[in-house]
Amino acid sequence: MPQTLAPPAPAPDPASARPSGSGTAPDPELRALAERHGLTVSGARPSLPEYTRQLWQRRHFITSFATAKLTAMYTTAKLGQLWQVITPLLNAGVYYLIFGVLIGTRRGVPDYIPYLVTGVFVFTFLQNSVMAGTRAISGSLGLVRALHFPRACLPISFCLAQLQQLLYSMAVLVVILLAFGQVPTWSWLLVLPALTLQFVFNTGLAMVMARLGARTPDLAQLMPFIMRTWMYASGVMFSISVITQGKHLPKIVLMLLNGNPAAVYIDLMRFALIDSFTRHQLPPHVWAFAGGWALLAGVAGYVYFWKAEERYGRG
Repeated sequence: MPQTLAPPAPAPDPASARPSGSGTAPDPELRALAERHGLTVSGARPSLPEYTRQLWQRRHFITSFATAKLTAMYTTAKLGQLWQVITPLLNAGVYYLIFGVLIGTRRGVPDYIPYLVTGVFVFTFLQNSVMAGTRAISGSLGLVRALHFPRACLPISFCLAQLQQLLYSMAVLVVILLAFGQVPTWSWLLVLPALTLQFVFNTGLAMVMARLGARTPDLAQLMPFIMRTWMYASGVMFSISVITQGKHLPKIVLMLLNGNPAAVYIDLMRFALIDSFTRHQLPPHVWAFAGGWALLAGVAGYVYFWKAEERYGRG
């Protein structure tokens, strides 16, 4: 009687050895087989040092993507890249008319126009970084699903594009400062560490918002209201010290106003660029606050974003 050969046993599927967090308990034998042959789960999150190494290898992509994003931002406008400067200047003009003239917040603030324009430019850098970060993943799903790269490249490149935009605006700010009698001094060099710390803070916060925005796209519709409220509490159009002078506010309120990271970075830029803004107008330990906020947001935002790396673009 002829012997019937049994069909060969199917090869083990390495995917069945995936981590337990994927919804199916792993088979220990299959997991051992996959590890023995160097097989890994597709799309698994790398370790934090490895993730950082991959990110550094793509630094040229990050800078090129940031420049391309900034160039494409105004391609359909007739004035093109000039809108990078015109938009914050128009905002400053509106705030001067409403707050400076009608409400009178310019009283008690020397060099109010340089004071106002500096605040508007610095807060616009923060606001645009956060808004771009919120849409970094949800607005780039095609790129995320088509290519394999560290997803942190996106919020970092978006913040870098906003930094480039701010640097263009700084050229106009220098003209305004000179027109209103501000003379370049050694204190202007403080702009570099102040902007560096703010860029780290903005990037960390953008990474937090990128993860939240990837899970809840509707968050992008809510953020303009949150950022507008933050702006009104940051002394962009008025002096916090002048407004709170003579008022018996609770200490916790004063601490929140002085420790507000947006106000901290704005005050540092004003101190660096405007002669009439002296160190006595700075909140205590301002550089410690600036460095602490940058370290906290940068490290915590990076780790928080990395922990969801394998989930971006799925679902």
